[in-house]
Amino acid sequence: MQKHSSSPFRAALAAGALLVAVTVAAQPAPAVSGAAAPAATVVPTPPPGIPAPSVAASAYLLTDVTSGQVLTSANADERRDPASLTKLMTAYIVFGALRAKTIVPSQMVNVSERAWKAEGSRMFIEPRRAVSVEELVKGMIVQSGNDASIALAELVAGSEEAFVAKMNAEAARLGMTNTHYTNVTGLSNPQHYTTAADLAKIAVAVIRDYPEAYPVYAQKEFRYNNITQPNRNRLLWTDPYVDGMKTGHTEAAGWCLIATALRGDRRVLAVVLGASSDAARAAEAQKLLNWGFQAFDTVQLYQSGKQVTTLKVWKGALPEVPAGFLADRYLTLPKGKADKLAVTMQAEEPLVAPIARAQRVGLVKVALDGKPMAEFPLIALEEVPPASFFGRAWDTVRLWFKR
Repeated sequence: MQKHSSSPFRAALAAGALLVAVTVAAQPAPAVSGAAAPAATVVPTPPPGIPAPSVAASAYLLTDVTSGQVLTSANADERRDPASLTKLMTAYIVFGALRAKTIVPSQMVNVSERAWKAEGSRMFIEPRRAVSVEELVKGMIVQSGNDASIALAELVAGSEEAFVAKMNAEAARLGMTNTHYTNVTGLSNPQHYTTAADLAKIAVAVIRDYPEAYPVYAQKEFRYNNITQPNRNRLLWTDPYVDGMKTGHTEAAGWCLIATALRGDRRVLAVVLGASSDAARAAEAQKLLNWGFQAFDTVQLYQSGKQVTTLKVWKGALPEVPAGFLADRYLTLPKGKADKLAVTMQAEEPLVAPIARAQRVGLVKVALDGKPMAEFPLIALEEVPPASFFGRAWDTVRLWFKR
């Protein structure tokens, strides 16, 4: 196992360093394909002496991006005005269009009157001057330009309304069940809302799905039309580990910030909504990020594609199937608790061929100090076709006696 902390990935929990009890229990489990099934985890309890910080915001959430676990939150499912945090979803769809090459960075875009006259924060594009997609992306992210956001939406989908339909479809696909968009900029509207929990989902999706585009979130300033505007994320200047992500502010939303920091190979992300000022949102986000790194470690439990165990197969051309995971599995724990983990593997029994690759064949349960911590579906790493007629008949008899 590997351990993530504030330093780079290291094999601090090498074989023998972590006391793990592993057993295979014969217990029925539903035969569900689930290679990408998310871990079921509980919120870890902070270690004694490092209590969760008090956060002056209407809603907030801190998540470990590496493991996907929420470390602390308040009012995370309360619907709120997202302000310019909306542009995370706008960017997500634009990044998809860039990857699909339906648009390209060097492409020149004619600015519509609607984009030019956009309310709120602006990049200052003009109808008489074509602008490149690359510039528009930087204007949208670094300068939080509403005009740039509308221009990109019109380029990708033909109109802002058609682009908003894409935004709502992507929100549904990403499991953002308390989110609805009416525009691409974040201007206030009673039907335009999201939550801290949903904002964490789209922020993580941008980082995970478009790593090639993500570095623009760390850009401190951008100059266009002879106007230099700074990135409004103050933490880019004060914390060398912070490399994103987005600010927002309207009268209805208050001062909002999604901030993320990478220390070594471990990433933590904070969502702060409804703070009292620009300085306050930065201070509260910094407080959450620091606590996340100080109070917790993230442990790599299993590597993608690596065999964890073999399971008995009945009526199959092969007597066993290798089992493991088709995605890396991590767990975030209170600092110093990794050696208290206990792992139990529960195999589906009887496991009868044919077995498909990526079919769920059992369950891995992780406990800390005797308390359930997480569950991960155990996956077949190879397929097992049926045995011959005689092989199947013989195993049928053996199973009859086994009962």
